[in-house]
Amino acid sequence: MLTYDVALSFFGIAVLLALAPGPDNLFVLMQSAMWGRTSGMFVVLGLCTGLIGHTLAVAVGLAAVFAASETAFTVLKLAGAAYLVYLAWGAFRAPVQTGGEEKPLRLGKALLYRRGIVMNLTNPKVSLFFLAFLPQFTSPGRGSVAAQTVSLGALFMVATLLVFGLIAWFSGTVGQRMQRSPTAQRVLNRVAGAVFLGLALKLALSNR
Repeated sequence: MLTYDVALSFFGIAVLLALAPGPDNLFVLMQSAMWGRTSGMFVVLGLCTGLIGHTLAVAVGLAAVFAASETAFTVLKLAGAAYLVYLAWGAFRAPVQTGGEEKPLRLGKALLYRRGIVMNLTNPKVSLFFLAFLPQFTSPGRGSVAAQTVSLGALFMVATLLVFGLIAWFSGTVGQRMQRSPTAQRVLNRVAGAVFLGLALKLALSNR
């Protein structure tokens, strides 16, 4: 099993990695700004749930398939890019609330949770990153490598939950203020759409 020193050093690095600008925290930032803090937290929970899949993929050797197969990597990344284009289309078409209208319905929490899962699982680079990163902190001398991998994945999820949760909170607070202005809402929707399109293009052009 993991020692205290290994777990602590891994957790510290995981926090720093979660803080580094990337597709997932940008996704949380825009979703929280558009739909609010609570909605953003459900996106975060979805992203963390997706990490379970990547962790298990490394533990059972499935992640090695994406490292070895160009076809598998390409299919998954194009699926992820297509999903981001779909979200961009939805952001560009999102309704704008005017002062005399009733408060618009928020997206369902289950839908936002699923968005986080799909966003994470359709990014094969996460599996490749875990495949390269997690084994550096495992050792056959400490017992089952698979069990150690799962433990490391759980620690990474906790770090992600803490950092992304803070992003969702602060971004949602700013977004709520912007929602009071129809002009600000339009700008926010267009920025979100542009961000999603940018992430889609980056993922579609990414290499292993």
